Amino acid sequence: MINPIIDQTVIERLRALINGVQRIAITCHKSPDGDALGSTLALCHVLRRLGKDAVVVTPDMAPRALEFIPGVRDIVVFTKHEQRARNVLSQAQLLFCLDFNAIKRIDRLAELIEPLNIKRVLIDHHLDPEDDFDLSISFPEASSTCELVFRVLMQMGLLRFMDRHAASCLYVGMMTDTGGFAYSCDNPEFYEIMASILRRRIDRITLYNKAMNTFSADSLRLQGYAISEKMQLFPEQGASLIVLSKEELERFNYNRGDTETLVNKPLAIPNIYWSVFMREDDDKIKVSCRSQGDFSVSDICARYFNGGGHENAAGGDFFGSIDEAVARFHQVLADLFPDVNSTEQSTQHNTTIDNHE
Repeated sequence: MINPIIDQTVIERLRALINGVQRIAITCHKSPDGDALGSTLALCHVLRRLGKDAVVVTPDMAPRALEFIPGVRDIVVFTKHEQRARNVLSQAQLLFCLDFNAIKRIDRLAELIEPLNIKRVLIDHHLDPEDDFDLSISFPEASSTCELVFRVLMQMGLLRFMDRHAASCLYVGMMTDTGGFAYSCDNPEFYEIMASILRRRIDRITLYNKAMNTFSADSLRLQGYAISEKMQLFPEQGASLIVLSKEELERFNYNRGDTETLVNKPLAIPNIYWSVFMREDDDKIKVSCRSQGDFSVSDICARYFNGGGHENAAGGDFFGSIDEAVARFHQVLADLFPDVNSTEQSTQHNTTIDNHE
């Protein structure tokens, strides 16, 4: 049995908001991932089946690796079709904000949304949502925003409008935001929700393989290089670090999404229980962290990298050089493990691996 976790008064307020409008816009955070795309598109599919004029507007392009998600080609991308995005938002009577907890997460779209005199509905599973929304459905303990969209539809009695396309979107989001069902999915109700999704006869195997097991040749070469040449291990702290510069990314014809699962790879090594990946962007260093067990990388990202997230999956931004970002990582090690010399340890461990080989 899937328990209703959203207060029924919130559900009824949401029902009234939807019933009272025709034109609805749906948006998500910058650099949308599987959960952001899956949740927005699933909701869009259902709203359209209800007869609403629903449109998904994203701050920027979806990763090429996720273009198979049903409805991606119908998205209005602000960086590609700015005027159309402006038109959609200016005509919208209701705005859904999915998979982000603060307006700043939508980049330049915030400039268009903040002046709008329409209701904003938040559906999200990140910590500490801001008070920029008229109605908030926020459950950080949920596996994904896609799970919350399913729960909203269930409590509103709208699951009959969840067709194969909407179910496929939710499946991709729940799958990718749990690392292929590896973390953040211990609640048995997660699998009851998944069973309901599978009853819509989605092509589970194809969706899984496209999301988790499909890479370009350049992406595979980049990941191989990162693991063989750039991975540093700190076994006494149970940590790993991979850092890729813009030059290295360009060498392998990097496209956004090519390193999506790279941060998870070192966790396959025995006794490595948290992993950090740093990627140099134009104006910052993107930081991704993953962990196992009760080791919280969310706290690390919030304190050291201007970010946050979930206990086992988090991220942030570092504004500075790669060398400064790496120095910040070593500061994390020094703060958390003051009795261990991380630099010497990493060198000794690499030597041990070479000798073993």
